[in-house]
Amino acid sequence: MSMSVPVNFFITFEGPDGSGKTTQIKLLHAALEKKGYTLLQTREPGGTAIGDQIRRVLHDTANTAMRATTEILLYSASRAQLVEQIIRPALARNQIVLCDRYAESTLAYQGYGRLLDLDVLQAITTFATGGLRPDLIVYLNIPVEEGLRRKRHAFETENAEWNRLDQEAVDFHHRVHQGYLHLAEKEPERWLIVDARRPVQEVHEEIKQAVFSRLNNNTI
Repeated sequence: MSMSVPVNFFITFEGPDGSGKTTQIKLLHAALEKKGYTLLQTREPGGTAIGDQIRRVLHDTANTAMRATTEILLYSASRAQLVEQIIRPALARNQIVLCDRYAESTLAYQGYGRLLDLDVLQAITTFATGGLRPDLIVYLNIPVEEGLRRKRHAFETENAEWNRLDQEAVDFHHRVHQGYLHLAEKEPERWLIVDARRPVQEVHEEIKQAVFSRLNNNTI
């Protein structure tokens, strides 16, 4: 199938672990591919050999002594590698990039969650990404307790990852959740907030229709 493909269209998925990000990215990838688009799917932290090594350090539950400043710099190092090695080249090839987490995770988790200075975080993030920002941020909104319950269930029954941030106090996760909503409120044109408590297919249909609408408005 031949079609015009949007140039530099970058979609990120945000939300707490347990919100269904991985599932929804896979479903959207399949739907876009079926329409003839060329795509690249990746994740944060990681997505490169170097980034995956950093991910293991960041998520290791034994690393309880890690300072918040160390954490933000490691996430940013992984992101810098991913942007230059993977994301920018894909966008230059006119591929649609789908990324599981990106810079907004830093602002939500390390800014609102860890209470680090948001202006400093923004400066570090801009340096790490060269100013590359997503065209659309899909936020899978789910109550904190439900997300943690889903994540714990997946860990216990499916051998899913349970990482260092998952084991933070519930208050931390509530600050992160409110941080995401505040970020979305400041730039509503870039965010799609989706109620992730609904059935998987229903969530997918809302995301798919919103993405197709955006692509139709941005094709060349």
